[in-house]
Amino acid sequence: MKFPFLSIIVFSPFVGAFLMLFMRRNPLLVRITASIFSGISLFFSIILFFLYDFKKGGFQFIEHIPLVKALGISYYLGADGISLSLLLLTGLIIFTGTFASWTIPFRSQEFYILLFVLVTGVFGVFASLDFFIFFLFYEIAVLPMYLLIGIWGSGADLKPKIPPNNFIQYIMRPIDTAMRNVTLGTKEYAAAKLTLYLLLGSAFILVGMLVLYFQGGNTFSYTELSTKYYPLELQRILFLTFYVGFGVLAGVFPLHTWSPDGHAAAPTAVSMLHAGVLMKLGAYGAMRWGWGLFPQGASDFSFLVGFIACINIVYGALSAMNQFDLKYIVAYSSVSHMGYVMLGLATLHEWGVNGAVFQMFSHGIMTGLLFALVGLVYEKSHTRDILKMGGFGKKMPGIATAFTIAGLTSLGLPGLSGFVAEVLVFIGAVKSGHFPFFLAAITGTFITAVYVLRFLKIIFYGPFDEKAWHDLSDAKGPEWVSLYILSFTLIIFGMFPFLLVKFIDSSVIEFLSKF
Repeated sequence: MKFPFLSIIVFSPFVGAFLMLFMRRNPLLVRITASIFSGISLFFSIILFFLYDFKKGGFQFIEHIPLVKALGISYYLGADGISLSLLLLTGLIIFTGTFASWTIPFRSQEFYILLFVLVTGVFGVFASLDFFIFFLFYEIAVLPMYLLIGIWGSGADLKPKIPPNNFIQYIMRPIDTAMRNVTLGTKEYAAAKLTLYLLLGSAFILVGMLVLYFQGGNTFSYTELSTKYYPLELQRILFLTFYVGFGVLAGVFPLHTWSPDGHAAAPTAVSMLHAGVLMKLGAYGAMRWGWGLFPQGASDFSFLVGFIACINIVYGALSAMNQFDLKYIVAYSSVSHMGYVMLGLATLHEWGVNGAVFQMFSHGIMTGLLFALVGLVYEKSHTRDILKMGGFGKKMPGIATAFTIAGLTSLGLPGLSGFVAEVLVFIGAVKSGHFPFFLAAITGTFITAVYVLRFLKIIFYGPFDEKAWHDLSDAKGPEWVSLYILSFTLIIFGMFPFLLVKFIDSSVIEFLSKF
């Protein structure tokens, strides 16, 4: 029997959550348990990187146990270079997120239990090769978010500066108004809005999954479904179904509006997971089941997907530039950066798709670091309004340094991982003949540079008010863990991108062979 690497990665957080059920009166023991079991998942995610044969490529570490033979449902796990990079991303984010949540002030036991159930779902999605199991893990990953935001989220006033101004928001406005009227505070509103949007996306995925099941020979197996031929019209319909269904979670315009409110209201670790991993879960689902099974449908809609991705890039960057709430700045920047992921996929070119997957990893680490830092700044200053800040670098040099590294990654400075991802997407756009998309992506990068340098200057490098901020302090104790690990990761993969690209490329070549 092969060693069940993937099962250990997937279910370690769940075992940890189960053990925490019996630690009601010992918050420190809960935190230590959370650190150990998130560490186990991270450790085995790293081990798989050393064991994966990238020259051979394809899915490895296969675990296949039939569950319901009559319905073609199996516990079927496997990982290729694409899913390996996302398993590593999830391992890093949850391990560092555990330390970023060290100071959760109340009900830490319930918080970590829900967080680790959520993470079990995320790991399961990236490792599943059976659509039924995939969908179960997907729902497990999405639903705890409602409680995590609703109970532990921020009750501060949320102040997005961009009013609802698109068709979807116009349609959703009556629901938005109703939720604002019946909920007790902004975090409840954000949690309810996020859940409704994601359930809408799940409905699309469920319909597509059932159609695929019956059209694909009554099986949920990805490897079997990928060998079938589907008529062109069916490919177009199912591709759009999965693009919309998963696109909601990936923050595709105009279905992204749950994202900034959700990011801003969530507690620090949930924001890290939310923007760092969950949005990638949507992009990965669309890539694996939409692009992976319906190449002709994807080709027919590549221009539309690329066009919407460019709107994501420019709209998200402009919206971020217009914000003064620190969490909203990072939240809208995530909407912009996810546009690069979808643009890379739309190119259908090796460079572009490599860039899309690299961007999933890079943005996940970068935005995880940014939300960890935003949480620290808020804990120490008790404000997210950047206009009230200034010169914080004098009191918190470590936080300022990490913030600068994350910000420079966001704007694509050479030597950091964001540069590698964006350059790969740019080259993919040009080589695939989508020069207008290249120009839009460059414009987004320029706008990103403007707002990143602006908020870095305002928060950390402006004049400092000693009287107002005399009690500010730098990171301390467990808070350094996420700052060191995530900053180091951004630099390592920026300086040595081949460490990741060789794994991704081994699977991307096979992925594109169908087009």
